[in-house]
Amino acid sequence: MSTSDAGASAVRPAAVTARGWGWRHAGRTVPAVHGLDLDIAPGERVLLLGPSGAGKSTLLHALAGVLGDEGDDADETGSLLIDGVAPRGRRGRAGLMQQDPETQVVLSRLGDDVAFGAENLAVPRDEIWRRVEEALDDVGLRSAGRAESAAGLPLDHPTSALSGGQKQRLALAGILAMRPGLILLDEPTANLDPAGVLEVRDAVGRCLDKTGATLVVVEHRVSVWKDLVDRIVVLQPGSGVLLDGPPDQVLAEARTMLIRAGVWVPGYVPETRPRAGSSTGRSTNTGQLLLAAEHVAVSRERPRRRGFRTIPPVPVQAGITAQVRAGQALTVTGPNGAGKSTLALTLAGLLPPVEGKVSAAVELSEGAGIDPFTWKARQLISRIGTVFQEPEHQFVTGRVLDELMFGPRHLGHGEERVDELLERLRLTHLVDANPYTLSGGEKRRLSVATVLAAHPRVLVLDEPTFGQDANTWAELASFLSELLDAGTSVVSVTHDEEFTAVLGGTELRLGPASRGGARQEAGAA
Repeated sequence: MSTSDAGASAVRPAAVTARGWGWRHAGRTVPAVHGLDLDIAPGERVLLLGPSGAGKSTLLHALAGVLGDEGDDADETGSLLIDGVAPRGRRGRAGLMQQDPETQVVLSRLGDDVAFGAENLAVPRDEIWRRVEEALDDVGLRSAGRAESAAGLPLDHPTSALSGGQKQRLALAGILAMRPGLILLDEPTANLDPAGVLEVRDAVGRCLDKTGATLVVVEHRVSVWKDLVDRIVVLQPGSGVLLDGPPDQVLAEARTMLIRAGVWVPGYVPETRPRAGSSTGRSTNTGQLLLAAEHVAVSRERPRRRGFRTIPPVPVQAGITAQVRAGQALTVTGPNGAGKSTLALTLAGLLPPVEGKVSAAVELSEGAGIDPFTWKARQLISRIGTVFQEPEHQFVTGRVLDELMFGPRHLGHGEERVDELLERLRLTHLVDANPYTLSGGEKRRLSVATVLAAHPRVLVLDEPTFGQDANTWAELASFLSELLDAGTSVVSVTHDEEFTAVLGGTELRLGPASRGGARQEAGAA
């Protein structure tokens, strides 16, 4: 185990102890975690595994001291301690990176946001900014080695201009700058491109080597972290620890059990139902054109007024031409910050193109007009359904069942598909739960289900497999394959190569931000 160096001698690694600990979220009848007994020694590095809904995120939030604000209906049992003290009494001792990086962006400028946590811990000013520079470099946001930031991002770079993956790295930088004794990472690489995954993992490793801090990381994909950790702990839903031991031992002795539990063990890809008429999982049939982008430039910025002049937004990506066809998948790939999510929102009619045009065919528009951005909300959701990168941005009710019925009721559609969606996406046991109390993987599946309930002809998905264990991943991929066979178009922004291969279709590769260059390749997915 690496120990701290002289420059990080102030960091004291934390110890974690759980005895019969459990937590039931408000409004839920079944506890998220129950009867947990666990000891983590100071400086240990633990990979926490388990199927979606096993309580992994709940445990991390409890260790960070941020559970307990749900009202009188929530219930805690047993004890959970950091250095012998309840976590709520040790705030600042642990640093938590949550599944949704949007929730952790506090300030408008890059450097200020990274400095925020350290400032609240009363770190001396000169030391704060030394840590900020070091942390940003560690996570690749100021590194000249990455194509997406060849000149490095300045400290006053607006946080609102960062992509989802860049915001994940920003959140990690803020934690590293705090120098906590316990680092808690919840799916830290889920939205990152392959280079970014290794970059973040290595940044965490460097921080641990410098500080000797204790690590608990939740990640479905074991291969990324297994060589960095000392232990693997596997939770089972509602009933504590299923397995606990050295990584190689756990993976060798319990491989079959881990696969059944939905763990992404190295070398394993779950089986999915293949596309109809295709033994390879790829479909190259040419379907009816529904949506087309012609020489499009995209940006999330709005035009600005300067005197009598209107200054157009600066495109993050330009010169994009793409087609969305019935029964075909279009996968949008590229490095973090390349504008993939921005393009998806533009294709979905939620952002106007800066240049060029997005046009809907008559078969899709059905009299609503050629430009999806001009459609009313009711017209849009029944034609193009969008699943955002952050699931919480779609929730409008306080109950899972109401969330699923919201769209069909307002569109005057039948609700016959709701039961099927609940069963296929493994949400039946959560019908009365508050959507905001679900795990990250459950939230993602619910956000997909709410869009599908409106029967759109085009489905736009931003990182659809984020937070999914292997079993729920296979069910979601199979379900989307069936929708493609039924004629639905599926547009996906993803770094998930296995998911891309299952859906087949074509791939649209975006180059680094502001450099332009996008090509749609038949069969490349």
